[in-house]
Amino acid sequence: MPASLEQAARRGESLTLWPRVREAAVALLRQTGRDPFAVVGVTIYAAFAVIALLADVIATHDPLEIQFLASGKLAANQRPGAAFLLGTTSLGRDIFSQLVYGTRSALFVGLSAATVVASLGTLVGLVAGYFGGRIDAALMRIADIALSLPFLPFVIVLSAFLGPSIYNVIVAVALLLWPNTGRVIRSQVLSLRERAYVEAARVTGASTWRILFVHIAPNILPLSFLYGSIAIGWAILTEASVSFLGFGSSDVVSWGYMLQDAFTSQALSRGQYNWFVPPGLCIVLVVVAGFFISRGYEEVFFPKLRD
Repeated sequence: MPASLEQAARRGESLTLWPRVREAAVALLRQTGRDPFAVVGVTIYAAFAVIALLADVIATHDPLEIQFLASGKLAANQRPGAAFLLGTTSLGRDIFSQLVYGTRSALFVGLSAATVVASLGTLVGLVAGYFGGRIDAALMRIADIALSLPFLPFVIVLSAFLGPSIYNVIVAVALLLWPNTGRVIRSQVLSLRERAYVEAARVTGASTWRILFVHIAPNILPLSFLYGSIAIGWAILTEASVSFLGFGSSDVVSWGYMLQDAFTSQALSRGQYNWFVPPGLCIVLVVVAGFFISRGYEEVFFPKLRD
């Protein structure tokens, strides 16, 4: 084996593994500081993460506990005040505490679904793009089937069939959203597998899986991160939709659960905007944050947009 090829392979490995991962992470952080969209998106996620972690401290009451007034009467439909910051529901439950604990449920669903979507989509994209042929065709046909299914009806049917649970929502979102990530990763791998450092690694005898996960994978991790951030918003919005339609778990407080409870209690007709407006705004903020992050990182992944 020529020494130059072996040295080239070694240089490719060193530039592809940790230095490239570190370089991508630094580029993402720098772009976050330069782009106002990315700053706003990351700030929103960070704020909700802090609230979720400190929910036990921030919440003033148990979100599912029925509250009573000092007189012993049920604290139902109370207006916002010192005792109940956002008022109470028709059953006497504290709305502010439900909103705070709903943040924890939302982020759990969003981060879990995003992790599965990004991991599965990245793995499928790597395998399909590198091996090609029948493996590529089979995986892309499976992706076509997943993309052809109506999103929300499929999630509702699956949740109704398996039972109301946030875990079922995570599974349903992962099953339908990974093809978007997989197709984009596959297109990148089709280009990366022809690069000189990958060819040099083949010549030096590197195994197929080492080439995939040591030489190629670090170069597409930023795209995986991007699609994962988008999946967070989709997962939270889906969980809220399922819970609003009555297919969510009644034991877990979420923003969708709050909206469904307010709807069935006719909060709008009674003018109880303090009941359904806050969770609706939280859902909007999380979805918008995912869009802002993707918008802010466009220049990192598509440098021509800087011109």
